[in-house]
Amino acid sequence: SLGEDEVLVEIHAAGLNQLDSKIKSGAFKLILSYKLPLILGHDLAGVVVKVGSQASRFKVGDEVYARPADYHIGTFAEYLAVNEKDLARKPKKLTMDEAGSLPLVALTAWQALVEFGKLKQGQKVFIQAGSGGVGIIAIQLAKYLGATVATTAGAGSFELLKQLGADILIDYKTQDFESVLKDYDLVINSQDTRTLEKSLNIVKAGGKVISISGPPTPELAKSIDSSRIMRFVLSLISFGIRRKAKKRGIDYEFLFMRASGRQLEEITKLVESGVIKTVLDRVFTFEQTNEALAYLEKGRAKGKVVVNIK
Repeated sequence: SLGEDEVLVEIHAAGLNQLDSKIKSGAFKLILSYKLPLILGHDLAGVVVKVGSQASRFKVGDEVYARPADYHIGTFAEYLAVNEKDLARKPKKLTMDEAGSLPLVALTAWQALVEFGKLKQGQKVFIQAGSGGVGIIAIQLAKYLGATVATTAGAGSFELLKQLGADILIDYKTQDFESVLKDYDLVINSQDTRTLEKSLNIVKAGGKVISISGPPTPELAKSIDSSRIMRFVLSLISFGIRRKAKKRGIDYEFLFMRASGRQLEEITKLVESGVIKTVLDRVFTFEQTNEALAYLEKGRAKGKVVVNIK
């Protein structure tokens, strides 16, 4: 069924994200209380085939892409009703597979660097896991914003990441970033708690650490209207890292990205102007969706994994 402010999208391609795996495993059940069985999928590119009575931004035949809002996901399917405010027109220069790989990671990078991080020209940012989906987009966006960019990756990814704009490349297998970097303005953390704690040591006083992998903070609970009990639980979970950050004069924030068609429109401009390029690791067929998830969970992808649905 189609809501009055929704459009029905025939999905051509859907990107896979670690968020899909985490929901499947129950890792995010404190934050996202989904009931199973559930159709996963947080990225789509496709064509509008029907428009709700109050929807006015799109018409039948428009090529669009989106990260549907939480509790309205389900892009591993042939059709999905999406609120028009979460949609944007697909960049013309991208294929459906390329466009389907982009929304969640691009919005995460935008919100981390522009909205939360307020990254400015001349600042230094450390983006962990540069060859991952978020890392690849974040490196390009940070370079566009005028920052010096450091990242970690395997040596086999160095040439690609240099081409995308990384200035300092650290081989996570043989080097310790804590001994290489210092006085950074911003860190985008996507790894475990130990890596997060080490990141505090490379940030100068007044800097920021933004984590997309946890631990979540009480501010998140407030933003999603969770109960007081949930706020208390998240306060306990994040107490240690928040205390350590405060002692060093560093701002720690947890980013749980949100859907935004307006921000995707800004990203579309950067794609069309050549600032942001997509990197696909592997494309699976719709029938291979489970195989695609299993491949993603191995953690070896360089770039995005996509399911081609049509």
